Amino acid sequence: MIFGGFETVVAPQQASEPAGYVDGFVLPIETGELDRFRTLVQESAALWTELGALSMGEAVADDAPVGELTSFPRSVQLKEGETVGFAFLTYRSRAHRDEVAARMTADKRSEMMQNLPVDRKRMFFGGFRPIVQA
Repeated sequence: MIFGGFETVVAPQQASEPAGYVDGFVLPIETGELDRFRTLVQESAALWTELGALSMGEAVADDAPVGELTSFPRSVQLKEGETVGFAFLTYRSRAHRDEVAARMTADKRSEMMQNLPVDRKRMFFGGFRPIVQA
């Protein structure tokens, strides 16, 4: 099991409906670029939700210890001068996620995400079906 505590970078908006699908991301972020990262992610969150995502949240590690075998830092091969980021986007369904992602890809404003101070080669992500929501 991997666990950790994270400080909010972008607070998730209150979704108007329960999420039927969630994309989760774990990524290494340059600690010296956290202010720039926060600004870009806030712009990105506004765009994702404008294009149809129900909500988006982003956080950086605050209490994510290095484990013996697995951990958030190990999962992204964390280097000196980096911290771990955790993000999620929520959607009505996987099909809705695919529609929103296609709109995001087609929108020229999404090019700003290429400027995020992260190493995409060590980032990982996946889509999940919620089984409990409270």
